[in-house]
Amino acid sequence: MEPSASSTTTESELKPVGDGRRENHVSTTSVELSNHTKSLNSTTSKTNGSAKNLIGRFGFSRVDSLDVESSKMPKDFLHGKNKDKTSIMLALAFQSLGVIYGDVGTSPLYVYSETYVLNQNPAGPSKEDLVGVLSLIIWTLTLIPLVKYVFIVLWAGDRGNGGTFALYSLICRHARINTVSNQSPEDRELSTYKLDLPTRSAKRAANLKGILERSKVLQRILLLMALVGTCAVIGDGVFTPAISVLSAISGIQVPAPNLSQGVVTAISCVILFILFMVQRFGTDKVGYTFAPIILVWFLSIGLTGLYNIFKHDPSVLKAFNPAYCFTFFTRNKRAGWISLGGIVLCITGTEAMFADLCHFSVRSIQLGFTTIVYPFLLMAYIGQAAYLSKHPEHLSQTFYKSIPSPLFWPMFVVATAAAIIASQAMISATYSIIDQSIALSCFPRLRVIHTSEKYHGQIYVPEINYILMVITIVICIAFKGSTYLIGNAYGIAVVSVMVVTTTFLTLIMILVWQVNLWIALAFSIFFGSIELVYFSSCLFKVPEGGYTPLIIGGVALFIMCTWHYARKRSYDFEVRNKISLDWVLALGSNLGGVRVPGIGLIYTELAQGIPAIFSHLISNLPSMHSVLVFVCVKHLPVPNIPDDERFLLRRVGPQNFRMFRCVVRFGYKDYHEDIKDFEELLFANLSKFIRTEHIESWQPASNGGLQDDIRPDGATAVTVEPFSEDSTNHSILFGSQSSQEEYDAKQITPLSTKSSLESIKEGLEVDEVQYLHEVRRKKVAYILGHTDVRAQKDSNVVRKVVIDDIYGFLRRNSRSNVMALNIPQESLLQVGMINYI
Repeated sequence: MEPSASSTTTESELKPVGDGRRENHVSTTSVELSNHTKSLNSTTSKTNGSAKNLIGRFGFSRVDSLDVESSKMPKDFLHGKNKDKTSIMLALAFQSLGVIYGDVGTSPLYVYSETYVLNQNPAGPSKEDLVGVLSLIIWTLTLIPLVKYVFIVLWAGDRGNGGTFALYSLICRHARINTVSNQSPEDRELSTYKLDLPTRSAKRAANLKGILERSKVLQRILLLMALVGTCAVIGDGVFTPAISVLSAISGIQVPAPNLSQGVVTAISCVILFILFMVQRFGTDKVGYTFAPIILVWFLSIGLTGLYNIFKHDPSVLKAFNPAYCFTFFTRNKRAGWISLGGIVLCITGTEAMFADLCHFSVRSIQLGFTTIVYPFLLMAYIGQAAYLSKHPEHLSQTFYKSIPSPLFWPMFVVATAAAIIASQAMISATYSIIDQSIALSCFPRLRVIHTSEKYHGQIYVPEINYILMVITIVICIAFKGSTYLIGNAYGIAVVSVMVVTTTFLTLIMILVWQVNLWIALAFSIFFGSIELVYFSSCLFKVPEGGYTPLIIGGVALFIMCTWHYARKRSYDFEVRNKISLDWVLALGSNLGGVRVPGIGLIYTELAQGIPAIFSHLISNLPSMHSVLVFVCVKHLPVPNIPDDERFLLRRVGPQNFRMFRCVVRFGYKDYHEDIKDFEELLFANLSKFIRTEHIESWQPASNGGLQDDIRPDGATAVTVEPFSEDSTNHSILFGSQSSQEEYDAKQITPLSTKSSLESIKEGLEVDEVQYLHEVRRKKVAYILGHTDVRAQKDSNVVRKVVIDDIYGFLRRNSRSNVMALNIPQESLLQVGMINYI
């Protein structure tokens, strides 16, 4: 019998099947079932009210308890309710120095030497140009990192998480843009999916939301911008180690002027090689290890700058007057505009303040930047300008030449350590954003290793690590150790992600914050125009090294777009070819063959319906497991999923079919437990679901029907809904060859002699849970579809190349689902299929 893809009965329909149970019946598990009767009356009225709202929203004729329960916002997730104590905030501010500010803190090593106009005069820069460049540095540091990021952008975090993907997910959740193909309306009822809006209604926000929801073009543009921002961060992960380490090591030429640039480059490459090779051992992200070094660094450069100001030329303090910015452009015109490509390097690493928001609080980052980073950076830049006003010939070695002789070697050691820490921070940020991209199906699956059991979020991606290492060392060698050429490339990567952040934040201001429209537009125009001017200057330097980030970012963007496109098309194919529930029911409870003791976990990407792989199993295997669970793992555009909302369960078909659907949801900051823990959690939640289902089906409601939701407050929500994500892992092994009927006769005691309905209810519940555990001891098998994706035969040449060749190459060289979940080979069954998309 072949399945009919066009059959009208689907799993999501609310119709009685088999013994009259609703196929999409949803249950919520109570931690203390004995408290059910006490809480029933108080829960009924709340449930009925929530049910009516959900019926109107989603068009359901009966409300799943998942929808009701997940509508409640846990207190722990209410934004802004938890206030940092002073001691904790001070500790976090100290730790943030070692994690966030290494990159922006090492910028004084190279900013002046990379500025175009200062290098035009062989005798050195003029005093007027020095003051103009210093004024631009002061106001760039003030407007971009301080005003924009510290006081505005940090408040746009997604449940305490920052970065490009956090902004993108926040927009998508509010505008109801599906970031994954198998996203469902019920996903929006997650507590972490909800938003705290400053106002209840805003017409312009609703209009913009409607435009984004209806326009596929705008949705693709938003996704493209998020991917561009991701590629810019990858570029930072390449250029930060190169320019930071080279600039620090070049200081050795001050006491040894005869040392060639080739030797400096060789030493830098050795340090970079060691830096990347030790990544596998992990780094304490919290920052207590690095914070003291970076604190010493900021104190050193700040006090040195203060010394140079009073010793050489205090008059450079007039650069605080913004008028000198305008006179600089009036005097230098085109050369002044080109110089912006070097000046922008003073704000490298600014995005790290927002990207690492998950590890610190907003107040702690603000405290660290305003009290340590900002003032000491200003003193360092002003001090260097004061020194150059008296010694313009030392432009190429401004930082080290301005250090008092007795302090040179200590400063050299601290500078090298600070450069390594800055590199480490950006490398870790690259790992993190790649991991987020993988979770949202925007990057090929790679091996992600969690390097710390104590600190969540510390990861290591071997393939990315080696790619970054090779590219970084090649850049150092190809540019012959020239920090000027590397700086030209670095600026493009730095400004690109800032432009994306400004665009996304403007939308958040209108959609989520619902501020005055003119304020949002003023923010966008003011900061957007500044960043675009800087970006245009960086683009001018494309022939002089600026092409490097464009090539790196272009390759990364092409890979991400290809992977995302192919994954979406593959999922659409699965949806079109799913099997109807009518076909499964027509097979009978034995599924047209023999059911043997054991549990089969069938992994699928489908959020609803029966996957096509199931028909292949029925047609080609002589027997099936006595219990089947369709497991669907999906990632949502939220940072984390609460444990009590992670598992969604439902029964598929009548009870005697013993078929279930389990959807496991993860946020882009969550990580998969090992397979043993995952299996334990799955069966624990399945047992709870069965117990609750029996209670609900035997509990009369006040209207004579079944109670929709009986979960007491504080119980664990184990609910039933359809969801899914990228294909996950599977395996299978058969148990004994005895038939299902024989096993049932041996294991299940008839309960017809029970005298009361309560006894019958308890007996049925215990028997099914007991049966689940008994067959689990026989064998748990994981069934995975090994799908070969190809372009349709009538596709054009470009599509065939993209799908068959490029995507095929990426898929063959990415991590398989089996490896991702560490499924034991002896418990694995893979079923081969070909999907023509």
